Formats: sequence, structure tokens, C-alpha cells
Amino acid sequence: MPTSKALANLWSPRAIGNFLHDRRWLIVAFIIGISFYVMPTPEGLSREGQLVLIIAVVAVILFVTEPIPLPAVALMIIVAQILVLGMDSSDVARSLMSDSVLFIMGSLMLAVAIVKQKLDKRIAYLIVRVTGTGVFGICVGISFVCGVLASIIGEHTVAAMMLPVAVTLVTLTSDKPKEVKGLAAVLLFSISYGCAIGGIGTPSGGARNAIMVGYWKDFFFDPTNPETRKFLIDYVGWMKYSYPIFLAQLPLVTLVLFGAFKPERKTLRRAVAKLRNQIEEQGPMKGRDWVAVLIFLATLIGWVTMSESIGLGTIALMGAVFFLVVGLVPWNDMNTGVNWGIVLLYAATISLGVEMKASGAAEWIATSFLDLLGPMNMDHGLPLLAAYSGLTTLVTNTMSAGAAVAVLGPIALRTAELANENPIHLGFITAISSSFAYFTAAAHPAFTIVYASGYLKAIDFFKVGWRMAIMSTAVLLLAAKFYWPLLSL
Repeated sequence: MPTSKALANLWSPRAIGNFLHDRRWLIVAFIIGISFYVMPTPEGLSREGQLVLIIAVVAVILFVTEPIPLPAVALMIIVAQILVLGMDSSDVARSLMSDSVLFIMGSLMLAVAIVKQKLDKRIAYLIVRVTGTGVFGICVGISFVCGVLASIIGEHTVAAMMLPVAVTLVTLTSDKPKEVKGLAAVLLFSISYGCAIGGIGTPSGGARNAIMVGYWKDFFFDPTNPETRKFLIDYVGWMKYSYPIFLAQLPLVTLVLFGAFKPERKTLRRAVAKLRNQIEEQGPMKGRDWVAVLIFLATLIGWVTMSESIGLGTIALMGAVFFLVVGLVPWNDMNTGVNWGIVLLYAATISLGVEMKASGAAEWIATSFLDLLGPMNMDHGLPLLAAYSGLTTLVTNTMSAGAAVAVLGPIALRTAELANENPIHLGFITAISSSFAYFTAAAHPAFTIVYASGYLKAIDFFKVGWRMAIMSTAVLLLAAKFYWPLLSL
């Protein structure tokens, strides 16, 4: 039981003032929401659509400012759908558990299982054996490996695995960080940007991809109409559109990094020799390591061959179950390693996104956005794609990529319908552009992880980020203009 003194301190003017200061953006968000609630419904928008947009606006403000934990925002979205929209609680509950959410859940569980195998130094040595000891080649190799892995298991996992790789190479070169600042920057940013550009490669590369796959299915697929099967984008189908964009950026990433930073060493011959000695002391891979690799490869094959029939989420969960059944990862490690709040967050935002379409809110915003672009002759073709790429890049630098796609996805797809554009193309523009959050250390999980190493400053991210944003946007729009039309033939 709290003492009377503790209660007095809890309700003291200072404590209340601190509470209100910490929750000021929550109060601002509610004031804005209430203001929109009492306003007349805009022309062309239903009252239900207005309420959905109010929930979305309040949620976005809370996503950006984070006055409360993000899972709490997810719970608020769920409660608001019931209390504000008047939806049945069972209907809301059913909308939370789609295949996309199962896929995100399973992918996070697989990520924990893979990290537990501690293969980072072996990966580092494999990279340098292929690339040689030159710094430029090693950076390309790190970006390639990070990109390929991030396209399969998610960037936060890959960054956690690969950070020791770069730090090992840096520390084996010099134990004085100031003497290798440029070297550390190009190696660490090779990890973060490799993860960022690789995450677009497959549906399992990020929650944003799975969310868009789910939107295409929910919005356009009709089991009674065979022509709508083109909107069932499977694992290989996604890769056809996005993997060449990832590969095209790979050599450009290293060029951008070397343009922004000057590494103090041109070769890491001595560091590689020390790394080889450490690998030899560690010994060969054991049976458990090979079993883990086989389970992961089987899951990947399942994604490629069976995703259309049983769903990406089912296959991801099957892979996680195998890791648990074989005993490679205890459930306690899986339970503590997975951020279940993130799963809840994506479930709630996807549910709200579906309601934005059902209520007509997405159509109203799409129409308004097209009206804004019309006078600039940007309401069709490549200019429209460029406008949505810029909009998504702006939004995703203020919130997580998954949340950005959950909010903008229904609007983009409805815009495509209204503008008579290909919904698949505009959907890919939105999903891929959501990875262009390059400007801050908190923009990507991979960025936060490498920043935690202590070798980078916050200004370093902006120094290279604007260059990367221009490069990535140019590659994306060139692919949309010249490559994607070939896939539609």
C-alpha cells in the first residue's frame, strides 16, 4: 500500500506538471481529434469516413511524437474502432489477424532463432574471402550480404548480426576510434544502407511489404473473377518487381558512401588475418548450426513455392515451430526476443487501413490529392508516381515504414483506380519509397543499431542520407518507367 507521503508526492503540483509535460502531445492529439469531430463533415466524405480519418490523424500524431508507447497507440486504435466507429468488437478482432500479421509475427520469431546461432564472424570471413581485403570491395560485399539477408529475414535482425562483423574489422585495424572514423563510417553505413535497400527485395524483407501484399488482395482480388488473380502477388512475383531495384542500387551505395566519407585505410589485410585466426579457434560448424541453416532454407523454399496456396504467414509460423520443436531455441528466448508490441501495432494499423477503404476515407483523400496535383499536370503517369514517392518518403521519415504504408497504402491504391493507373505499380512505389527514411539515426531499426556502436554521429546520417534519397528515388522511377511495363506485357 502506498504511504500518505507517497500519495502526496504523486499528486503534487510538480508531479502533475511533469506528467502533463510528458503527455503534452497526447493532449494536443486529443484536442485536434475533438476539433475535427465537432467540425462539419467535408463535402464528398461520409460521417464514418470522417471518423476514420480522425482516428488516423490522432494515431499519426502519436506515432511521430511518441508521448506514450507505440503498442498503446495500437490499443487505442482498436478501442476507437469500437467506441467511435461503433464497430462490433468481434469484427474488429477478426480484422486484426490477417495473413500479413501472421507473416510479420513468424518473421520476427525466425529472426530471433537465426541470431541465436551466432554466425556473424563466419559471415564476415566469407565476405572477405570473396571480395578480397580492399575496403571498397569489402563495403560492396557487406552491402550485398546485408541486402540479401535483409530481403529475407528483416533488417533489424541482419543489422544485429552484422554489426559485430564491421566492428571486428574496425577494431582489428585500430583500437583508437578517432584514427579510423572514416573507415568505421563506410563499413557501418554499408550495413545500414545494405539493409535498407535490401528490405524491399521480398515480402519477408519488412512489414511494409507484407502490408501492401495484403492490401492488394483485400482491395482487388475477387475469387469469382479469374482476371483479379494478378493482384495475388506471391513471393516470386514481388521479387520480379523489386529485386532488380535493390541490385541496381548496390554499387551506387558504396559510391555514395565513399563520396561522403574518406576511409583512412585502403586495405584491411592485417584485420582479415586476425579474423581468420579467430575463426580457426572457433572451430567448424556443428550439427545444430547445419540444422538451423536447413530449417531456414526450407522456410525460404516454402515462401517461394507455396505462399499463394497456404499464405506467407503460415509458412513463417511453420519455420518458427520447427526451430522450437527441434530445440534450437527455447520458447523463453523466442518470447523475450520478439517485440510483440510491434505485432500488435501492425495488426491495428492494417485493420484501420482496411476501414479507411470501406468507409470511403481513402477515396476522399485520393480524390483531394489528385485535385491538388492536377493543376501541376502531375495527376497521371510518371509525375504521379514521383509525387507519391516524395509523399511516402516525407511520411516515412516521421514514422515507421510499416505504419507509413498502412496509412498511405489504401490512399495510393484508390488513387490508382481514380487516375486509371496500375494499382500494382503505385503500390510498389509506396512500399519501396517507405524504405527511403535515410535522414536520422532513428529512421530505420538498422540505423539505430549501428548508431549504438558509438562510431557515428547523428549528423553523419543526414550527411549521407540526402545523397542516398536522391539516388534511390532516381533508380525507383527509372525502373517504373522502363522495367515494370515489361512485366505487364
